Amino acid sequence: MSVAIVDAGPKKISRSIEVAAPAHDIFEIIADPRRHCELDGSGTVKDNVSGPERLTKDAKFSTKMKQYGFPYKITSVVTDFEDDTVVEWQHPLGHRWRWEVKPLTGDTTLVTETFDFTRLSGAKAGGLKWFGSLKQNASGIESTLTKLQAKFAAS
Repeated sequence: MSVAIVDAGPKKISRSIEVAAPAHDIFEIIADPRRHCELDGSGTVKDNVSGPERLTKDAKFSTKMKQYGFPYKITSVVTDFEDDTVVEWQHPLGHRWRWEVKPLTGDTTLVTETFDFTRLSGAKAGGLKWFGSLKQNASGIESTLTKLQAKFAAS
């Protein structure tokens, strides 16, 4: 199955994909910030991370990033966490990245990733559009989900 567009509402970019793996196995990768670079399809997430080995509600983790040729580091805060179901973190600018994992069968899982910029002011949201970040985020999510699906197909 290919990546599907999900209508998550205004100011949200959301995609989902079916992955041939148990939900728990997929969630373990998403809940470990040190493994995010394994999944990242955008090319912005690097492998230098500080923080807990496994995320929990209110946990903080820092990640080295690189975008538009510029390296930088961000510290995000986990805003929602339900074991084996959902993990969401907030970027310092206010937008959020959300992962939802839903078992379909014992060995098949629906994985949804959402970029949520509902909390950004009009100017910040406009800046995302102007810099082409919204299209890049949609493409990055699609690449990330495809990479996740391939990771388990190869297992």
